[in-house]
Formats: sequence, C-alpha cells, structure tokens
Amino acid sequence: MSPEAPSLSRRSLLRAGAATTLGLTAAGCGFSSAPDAAGQAAADAPVDVKVDGDLVYFNWADFVDPAVFAGFSKEYGVKVVQSNYDSMEGMAAKLNAGNRYDIVFPTAKWAERLSRGGRLRRIDHGRLRNAEAVFGAYDYFADPWYDPRSAHTVPFTMYKTGIGWRRDRLGDLTGSWDDLWNDHAKGKVFVLDDRDEVLAIGALEHGLPLTTDRPDDLDRVTDTLRSLRPRLRGFSSDSYNNLLNGNADMTQAWSGDMAAMLAQAKDPSVFGFETAREGAPVNSDCYAIPADAPHPGTAMLFIDYMLRPENVKRNIEYIGYPMPVRGSEDTYAALVEPFPQCHVTAADLRDDMFFRNGTAAGEKARDAAWTDVKAG
Repeated sequence: MSPEAPSLSRRSLLRAGAATTLGLTAAGCGFSSAPDAAGQAAADAPVDVKVDGDLVYFNWADFVDPAVFAGFSKEYGVKVVQSNYDSMEGMAAKLNAGNRYDIVFPTAKWAERLSRGGRLRRIDHGRLRNAEAVFGAYDYFADPWYDPRSAHTVPFTMYKTGIGWRRDRLGDLTGSWDDLWNDHAKGKVFVLDDRDEVLAIGALEHGLPLTTDRPDDLDRVTDTLRSLRPRLRGFSSDSYNNLLNGNADMTQAWSGDMAAMLAQAKDPSVFGFETAREGAPVNSDCYAIPADAPHPGTAMLFIDYMLRPENVKRNIEYIGYPMPVRGSEDTYAALVEPFPQCHVTAADLRDDMFFRNGTAAGEKARDAAWTDVKAG
C-alpha cells in the first residue's frame, strides 16, 4: 500500500458517474435545432465587459483555485454562485432543463454541439485585455474545428489520455496500450468510466478512427475490450486516488489528474505516466457563455480575470492542467517534471486526436458498444 494519504482529486472524482447518463447523446442533447431569429440576434450581440450581476458559475467541482474566486469577488464586489456537474451529459441536461448560468466549461465536442445549436453567446476577443496571450501565442485556438475562429469560446485547459502506473510494483512499461494487458497487473487495472475514452483504447489498438461508429469497427473494438475485461478491477475515473491508495497498479488516466497527483505523493518516483505510441486522445475545456446567461458582462469580466498571468499560474498549480496562455509554460514544465508526457503541445492538438461528434445513429451504436463492454 502506498503511504500517501489521498485527498479529493479535481476533475476525475466526479466523472465516476458519467456512464450512468448514457442516452444523453447526440439524439437527446445535441442542441441540433436552430434557435429562433430573435434569440440568435441576442446571442450574436456584443457583450460589454462589465459587472452586470453576480456570477452564476457551472463547472466540474474544485476546478478553479478558491483563492482566484476570492480575488475576483473582492475586486469586483460580486458573489460567485457555484454549481457543479459530473459529466458533460449532466451539464447539457441542466441547460436543456432551462437552468441559466453565466459561464460553463464544455469540452471540445460539447462546445461544437452548443455553438452549432445556437446555445452560446459570441465572445468578442478584442474586448478581453488578456485574450492576446491565448490567441496570439497558440494559433491552433484561433480557428479550432469545434468553434470556427473561437467565436463562442476561449480555451481553458488542454489534456491528453494515457496510462498511470505504480513503478514500485510494475517497473517500467512499454509505451503501448498493450500495457493494460500486463500479467503482473492483472486484477489491479482500472479504465476510465467514460465511453469515448474506453472505446478509444480498442480503436487505437486496431488503428481505427478514434470515434468510429462503423458496425464492423465497433465489433473489433468490443472484442478487444472483452479480452481486457477479466483483467480489470473496475471502471473508475478516480485514477488519482486509485493509484495513491494502492487500489490500482495501473489505470487509464487524464494527464492533468496525474499532474495534480504529484502534489499529493510523498515520493513521485513511485508513479509513472505514459502516453501510448498508438495514439493519445487529446481534449480541451473551454470558457463559454450560454445564450441565455443572466449576467454575460460579469462572465466576460471573469474570463479576462482568469487569463491574468498570476491567476493562470495559480490555477495550473492547483488543478494540474496546462493552459494555453503565453508565459504559463515554465510553470507547467516545473509542475510535471517527473511526468513529462503530461505536456500537451501544438503538435498534439494538430494530430487530430480529439473525440468528435457523430450522427444520432452513430452515437447510439457507440452507446450499445459501451454497454456491451461494461457488461463484460
């Protein structure tokens, strides 16, 4: 057992329940219907960067340093009213139910769904004093596939998916997804409780597109993952704590969670993190303002505040995820020195290893494959 005392992880802990929301896929939460003309005009109207009320904030739990919130409240005299979700599907369900928030943090494919569905306000980057440090330094985000010209979003974090493991129990790994079938780790392997991430293991093992929905591809993917099933201890997105408390010898993991774990480990050399040579999924969380946000001006002010160099540094050190903001690179490099594969580069982004949205039928086929894999 590890001597480290685990604490709450950030993003991963609450993601454990993500799989329970199957069915809230493109068909149910795709935001595919076009908004009415008046609604679209309002969503496209420029937003002044000013306090127009308290900030109603909706994000993963514990995904911003509390000291940053406190500083924002003190400087602008507003409250930050927080709500949290445990999955993108959960976020979408709340928006569809009519709940109103000033700022949300969709991943890339969910940002595409929201923006295509007319559910986000346009963000005029020229009104944000600190936006140049993002778009002037990371040209990928000037025109990302999920939101052309980043018209409705500003990138918040970047991350990729790999394997975290206990060096003290397994030694070195080979740098392949095959490592999950390691005989020495049998019965102490976890994979994420996340449909796209787990199906990606099988797809990458066969050199298939990351989010394939072809029936013959999915048959190959599920056959491969069935062979892994007897070796698994379970499906869990709490990679961080599973390694720290010794429940796992090896686990599929998000790079940011592994970086955050370093702050908790008494001896980081006990642990390792690798990305597989067959490919590592990459993703980005984004700042976005819902079209019906009650206080969009405060939301704009909050984004600008979050992009200040001192706040970017605090958040990187607190949550463990790199942020595409000029000047933050050294902070992240120092944080992940023991796990250099946590770095996310421009090349990683351009390799197009993002999860993509599919058709309603394709998403349904992927749901069925995921159900098959979990049933074993």
